[in-house]
Amino acid sequence: MASATPVALRKPEPAPGTVPQPADPAAPDAAAGVTVTDPAMVKRAVKAAALGNAMEWFDFGVYSYIAVTLGKVFFPSGNPTAQLLSTFGAFAAAFLIRPLGGMVFGPLGDRVGRQKVLALTMIMMAAGTFAIGLIPSYASIGVGAPVLLLLARLVQGFSTGGEYAGAATFIAEYAPDKKRGFLGSWLEFGTLAGYIGGAGLVTLMTALLSSDDLLSWGWRIPFLIAGPMGLIGLYLRMRLEETPAFAAELEKAHKDEQTRSKVRLRDMVTGQWKALLLCMGLVLVFNVTDYMLLSYMPSYLTSELEYDETHGLLVILGVMALMMCVQPFMGALTDRVGRRPVIAAGCAGFLVLSVPALLLIRDGSLWAIGLGLGALGLLLVCFTASMPSALPALFPTKVRYGSLSIGFNISVSIFGGTTPLVVTALIGATGDKMMPAYYMMAAAVVGGIAVWHMTESARKPLPGSLPAVERQA
Repeated sequence: MASATPVALRKPEPAPGTVPQPADPAAPDAAAGVTVTDPAMVKRAVKAAALGNAMEWFDFGVYSYIAVTLGKVFFPSGNPTAQLLSTFGAFAAAFLIRPLGGMVFGPLGDRVGRQKVLALTMIMMAAGTFAIGLIPSYASIGVGAPVLLLLARLVQGFSTGGEYAGAATFIAEYAPDKKRGFLGSWLEFGTLAGYIGGAGLVTLMTALLSSDDLLSWGWRIPFLIAGPMGLIGLYLRMRLEETPAFAAELEKAHKDEQTRSKVRLRDMVTGQWKALLLCMGLVLVFNVTDYMLLSYMPSYLTSELEYDETHGLLVILGVMALMMCVQPFMGALTDRVGRRPVIAAGCAGFLVLSVPALLLIRDGSLWAIGLGLGALGLLLVCFTASMPSALPALFPTKVRYGSLSIGFNISVSIFGGTTPLVVTALIGATGDKMMPAYYMMAAAVVGGIAVWHMTESARKPLPGSLPAVERQA
């Protein structure tokens, strides 16, 4: 596989007795020093990262959409709420190990390259998901079933620790400055596509299979699909070339062999603590609202509101399709007006509209549920379209993958991935079915504080990188 060399152009020092040549017309501002991006290469990088992310989140999302059935398969029969809590407990356990994965894969990505680590995370995620489809039920092997489920989820969580930060870093380092928001938004477009694939498959199985068939063998199908899908994702990522920003950093390291050894875990934490706090606050509001809507709401509709499972999944499917349609346009908007205004609008919207939206959802009629979930979905797009470009811009190239992985995964582990478990427990403890709204409002306050303190990054070079412009045809 060929390695990419950044097109980093600086004003050359003319050799004695030579006449300086004019700058390459295909390299804007060559005298000042820029990175000129090839549109075809950028498109290929975005496509590979987004498609790989879609496949990963198909695997990951299926677990959420079929959570009620998994509770019956892997845990003792009895209280349905207890089964659901146990299922979401295994779901949350994967998030608890994510920081460890981030601490391993992030620094590794800053040392050996983004592309190699992204290929490795794809393999591990697919393997963990495929393994779930092979685990015998609780009725067959007893307590061994939930233990094996937990182990498979831990493999998934560990690999995911290096996934999002790596994919976001990869796209951000390839994108020209003026299009980073638009191009970065395709990462979450891929995530939504993966969720739709998972939700669509679960919905189809729920509609076509009887409850007994779904419980006995049908639930395994989505997980077993992860094997061939993982091979496709691996192929796409192995064809990627390294980012220009990392290639330039690597070239500097070759000139000074001590440079790479100086980049240690403490440099990614103590040296970046302000950026890490901002990252954690932004990720908190992003992931609490994301997992609330896309992962928890299908189970909330079924277990708390006794809504028909198939209809509930179809409504979520429609909301995600709506979000996909808006996603690229919102990403382009962040390039024009900035990341901060868009993220702030999302925080304000969740603070004001979470209670009215959940009241509509609790109404129970199809139009009310669709309207409430649709409103939350459009607010969520403010985050899904902004974060892939805003978060990598918090950190310099030298530690970007590692610092972003650590901050992102600590926040997701504590707040995002635990959202279904915490909200289900709060409803069980208080009997108040409005808890999802209150939880989103609290997250919006934290996100608002973070966006107030962040610096605008739209149309600016990434820290530690040259300005990036698009090569003209």
